[in-house]
Amino acid sequence: MAETDPGTGATPTGIETDSPSSAPAADVLTCPTCDPEEGGAKYQQILVGAGEIFAELGYEGASMSHIARRAGVSKGTLYNYFDNKAALFTAFVRQTSRNGLPNAFQSIRQDLPPRGVLLGIAKGMIGLVVAPTTLMLYRIVISEAPRFPHLAQTFWDNGPAIGIRTLSRWLQTQTANGHLVVPEPEFAAEQFFALCQTRVAMRCRLRMTVDTSPEEIERIATRSVDMFLAVHTPRT
Repeated sequence: MAETDPGTGATPTGIETDSPSSAPAADVLTCPTCDPEEGGAKYQQILVGAGEIFAELGYEGASMSHIARRAGVSKGTLYNYFDNKAALFTAFVRQTSRNGLPNAFQSIRQDLPPRGVLLGIAKGMIGLVVAPTTLMLYRIVISEAPRFPHLAQTFWDNGPAIGIRTLSRWLQTQTANGHLVVPEPEFAAEQFFALCQTRVAMRCRLRMTVDTSPEEIERIATRSVDMFLAVHTPRT
């Protein structure tokens, strides 16, 4: 019998910096409020076990007992780190997002022109969207959202929302510098990420056969950037 969900757990603060457009890649996405235990081996051991159980049983089907057994820890140890399943799932989503997003935004550098930055982001985001862990999280959230709507908010806050804000701030800076013309940066950021999901995202989520080779990702990224710049490049 699945455990009832005792609460939503604490949603972590956003992990993007205030000015990603001028920051080196390693500083684009940081976590200034990370729990000091998050670097510990036991903490990571628990999250690995939790990820495996969530993937196999979904959110509702997973129990703290299942997770403790898979992680190789006692339930007492598990509860020393996490008050409830919701807090554990939040931590798992947060870490998964933190591991993937910095790679997707590593092209945000001062020495690259807008096209180079956008190509890097596009390829990084496509790779992240089709990654097995991302797909697993997406499927869990979709299947469990009617019963546990806070899961959707947790997923959104720790993944898509951070990406949208990070790209939006860079677009604002590029517009202020005269390199791009983006009157609605947040809306444009969402449009860009939607373009990057063409042909691959929905098919992968539906477990359909789809080409996710580096060559296909490069092609989708290039077409997406071309379309975006056709609208937002200043007219001379």
